[in-house]
Amino acid sequence: MKSLHLIGSKHMGGAERWFTRFMHAMVRHGEPVEAVVRRGSELAVHHLADLPHRELPFRTVWDPLTRFEVARLLKASDAPIVQTYMGRATRLTHLEPGRGKVHVSRLGGYYKLDPFRHAHAWIGNTRGLCDWMIKGGLPAARVFHITNFADPARAVPEAELAALRARIGLGPDDWLIVTAGRLIDVKGHRFLVEAMGRLPAEIDGRRLRLVVLGDGNLRSSLEEQARQLGAAERILWAGWQHDPAPWFSIADMVVFPSRDEETLGNVILEAWAYGKPLVASAFRGAREITRHGEDAWVVPCDDGAALADGIEHVIRNPGLQRTMLRQGLARIDKDFSEAAVIAQYRALYAQLLDNR
Repeated sequence: MKSLHLIGSKHMGGAERWFTRFMHAMVRHGEPVEAVVRRGSELAVHHLADLPHRELPFRTVWDPLTRFEVARLLKASDAPIVQTYMGRATRLTHLEPGRGKVHVSRLGGYYKLDPFRHAHAWIGNTRGLCDWMIKGGLPAARVFHITNFADPARAVPEAELAALRARIGLGPDDWLIVTAGRLIDVKGHRFLVEAMGRLPAEIDGRRLRLVVLGDGNLRSSLEEQARQLGAAERILWAGWQHDPAPWFSIADMVVFPSRDEETLGNVILEAWAYGKPLVASAFRGAREITRHGEDAWVVPCDDGAALADGIEHVIRNPGLQRTMLRQGLARIDKDFSEAAVIAQYRALYAQLLDNR
């Protein structure tokens, strides 16, 4: 069945990466979809060229032109399922009663619920988020848990990886740590910078390097923190990467230091998919999906010292690394495969249409 998907973001982040991955996965599985994104957004420019999509202004929820264009599009669309992402697109989406369409709102964070209450059903990507929505007054019978899937690791040509290593001056004996995410407070980058300041320059003869994939309004303060801690030369601020596959491929370890407010953390799934040891903070999503000492090494949130200790512990224990790689790949196959997640969406859409 056809579904229409609306998101109003200007820049890329975790939710936007999920959006484009989900759209492409739906097409791969034979599901007819149409994306509606912000005009001139990074999604429109970089990620949807091969997918059916439209661009609307999505300037603000009060913009009369945007409200008119969204209403006109919803009225003309033959898609019985309309799925929205985040607050702006959801607040602008109001279906006319009696037309047989269903509005599904997908939440990827602990947002204020009032802008989402007019939807007909809600999806949360963790059980904790679903419980929170129900506690906030949304009807339990129409709140559904469907987790994210992990993309299979993309094989990157060795020549491309060699060029990347040369470009960033990565030596054959260096130990490369990769982290990814917007440079905003919830991602906890300052605790990882602190950890880099605490860690020795080398462990077992291997020089420690950190690459940060992401951008945001905290970049200048994080760079200053790194300078003050004497860690600036060991950290590369690579900016947002529309294709992070080469970076995950050359990584020796993935670290995800988010604060407790983080909902799921797609970087966890990416670390598992690329077969990399993972050190993560014990935020809400990590507590739900990781298994400490098996598929991840989990440390307290907001604790740079604990993060440094965890990173060093994993580096010094090759046996633990092998266990985490094996278990992480198994978790992808068992719990986070693309086929299983798309099947859950397909079944949910059918259920909602049967009950409309």
